[in-house]
Amino acid sequence: MTVDDQETKTNTMKQKNDTKDERGKALLALVREMGIEMGEAVRFLRIAQREGGGCLSRTERYIALGKEEMKKRRKTITFEKAVQLALNDRKEHRKRTLSDLRYIARRFMRKCPELAKRRIRTIRVEECTEWIERAFDTPSQRKKARAALSGIFSSAIRHGWCAENPVRLVLVPDVKEKRISILTTEESERLLSAAENYEGGICLSAVAMMLYAGVRPHEVARLTWEQVHMSQGVIHILPEHSKTGGARHVTISPVLAHVLEPVRKVSSPDSLICPPNWIKHWTRLHRIAGWTPQDGKPWRPDVLRHTFATNHLKEHHDYRALQYEMGHRSVELLRTRYIAM
Repeated sequence: MTVDDQETKTNTMKQKNDTKDERGKALLALVREMGIEMGEAVRFLRIAQREGGGCLSRTERYIALGKEEMKKRRKTITFEKAVQLALNDRKEHRKRTLSDLRYIARRFMRKCPELAKRRIRTIRVEECTEWIERAFDTPSQRKKARAALSGIFSSAIRHGWCAENPVRLVLVPDVKEKRISILTTEESERLLSAAENYEGGICLSAVAMMLYAGVRPHEVARLTWEQVHMSQGVIHILPEHSKTGGARHVTISPVLAHVLEPVRKVSSPDSLICPPNWIKHWTRLHRIAGWTPQDGKPWRPDVLRHTFATNHLKEHHDYRALQYEMGHRSVELLRTRYIAM
């Protein structure tokens, strides 16, 4: 190699180094202008290279997807606001349905304080599972809470505040049904006797409807005498008063007619079957009849409907007819949760 060639090579190398130095200085100035430390910039580049497998175009796609995800996360609402949205979507539902949803949501936020301000789009399946187990104790409570939480997410999806419902992947709690209990003949007679003697019998008609027709306590509280058709032998449960939202006719049996007929004759059609403050009277009445929690004898919810259903099936041997009387959507519910044979 001649001296001229060596000099040319040296100059070329120097120009390349000068170019690299200029690029390095420009890059350093750019990084500083962005307010990023050089070490952080290098760390980011290493992550991008690793995730992109050394492919620049793939790295750019990852960055674009991340940008889109961040945009989605900004377009969302907190869980607290999602609850209010769900309540607004259901404002035409029954008051009890709204009350249950409101209670469950409040309990979630009380037991899990971090949930209220959490953005609903970012909530994951495992978090839903953990919150349900932390906020509620029994399998039946958790099953109901899961349904309510799923409803809140469904409303958020409908309005575009999140893309999916993580609660759908939460396992449904396994609820083991307890042995169904009903009133004995002696207990039924004791309850009816207490109702007949309680404040002039103001609760007797309501108690008889629950025991002899399977009307729910919340349904009987809304009934008026106009809905009691003695000549047709039916009680008309209006759809807005029914738990399941459907109207139905409940048969007035001879024993029920014997109780209702005298009261119906002296009552105005628009007057309620139950006295004012019905729940308070009803609680006081079954305690007078001997069901006292402090003595280890608590009143069992739905025991009158269970008693009616069991006696009706024993007498008529007809699940379909009983399903109609009870206002259930399926016979299976009667088989598993209402009949004590």
